[in-house]
Amino acid sequence: MIGKVLEAEGGIEGIAADVRRYARDPVAASGLLGYLLAVPLTCCITAFVLLVPILSALEREGRRRNVLLYLAALGSVASYAFVYPTPVVIPLVEAFGAEDSLLLYDAVAVPLSLFVALLLVLVARRRLGPAPPAPEAAAPGPRLHARAWAPFAVILAAAGAGLGAGLSHTALINLVMLAGVAAALALAAPERRHPAVLAGSKHAGVIIFDLVGAGAIGSVIVASGIAGEALAALSGTVPVLVVPFLLAALVQTVQGSRVVTAVIAGGILAGTEVAAAIDPVPLVLMVGAGACVFSYVTDPYFWLVQRATGDPPSTVVREYTLPLAGVGLLVLGAALLLQLLL
Repeated sequence: MIGKVLEAEGGIEGIAADVRRYARDPVAASGLLGYLLAVPLTCCITAFVLLVPILSALEREGRRRNVLLYLAALGSVASYAFVYPTPVVIPLVEAFGAEDSLLLYDAVAVPLSLFVALLLVLVARRRLGPAPPAPEAAAPGPRLHARAWAPFAVILAAAGAGLGAGLSHTALINLVMLAGVAAALALAAPERRHPAVLAGSKHAGVIIFDLVGAGAIGSVIVASGIAGEALAALSGTVPVLVVPFLLAALVQTVQGSRVVTAVIAGGILAGTEVAAAIDPVPLVLMVGAGACVFSYVTDPYFWLVQRATGDPPSTVVREYTLPLAGVGLLVLGAALLLQLLL
């Protein structure tokens, strides 16, 4: 709804103009905006949906536009899967008793995930090549389109207030998004509010059904005992340090939701010899890394990115699935090194 309101009110063009003026690098801006928005919004998918119209206005040419969209998606997962507090990390911290190590955890997770996001930006920039010549400068406009940014400012303020009040992550995402929508609708012209609600609800419904389906599959996995049997099989055949990563990768491959992967993997590993053998900080990173490894047809985000870019699934695999697998492997390597140091 926020995106549709901004699109109808001309706010998308205003935000895109601000990004051009101050960031001066659309490639870096797309990756970092995805990375930064996913944490306060507590949802990488929501961050991506909000960024799609902005990045589409920032770069009109099809191939270059899609590079920005892929970067935004990858950047959002880079923070969502590793930075506390997100719905992926919170259940892992609780399952592994890492509450006393939160400062240490984020002291590791934030620089590591930010490094990964910047690495993705550098690779994309190299592949994309030089930008086309800039268009002729338009007439001077406002230094900042504050009206267009207002919903995001309200979201950040609401996130800070919610965290300060100790809200759960479920209550927090309801608070911040309702606050953002209320701000967007309040600032919109009356005749544009109802169409924005209708258009936004249509896209929201697709996301909700995707996530509910993944959660249902996750519940079946837990009830069937398959994941527990997989843990037993892995523990007897591979080194204990890679068991959390492989278990999370298996669960992620089957049902696609990173939150469900975190809940299932955390619940299975908690209290086991595997969890006891690994420090909680690298253990959380290992599970998060496994949740990145095989994001394919069961991943709701895969299909959302495919719809946004219009690319065939084979291209989405190359531009989204494989780079995300690289992120998981890189973080796994860092977690193993950290475990050796601790």
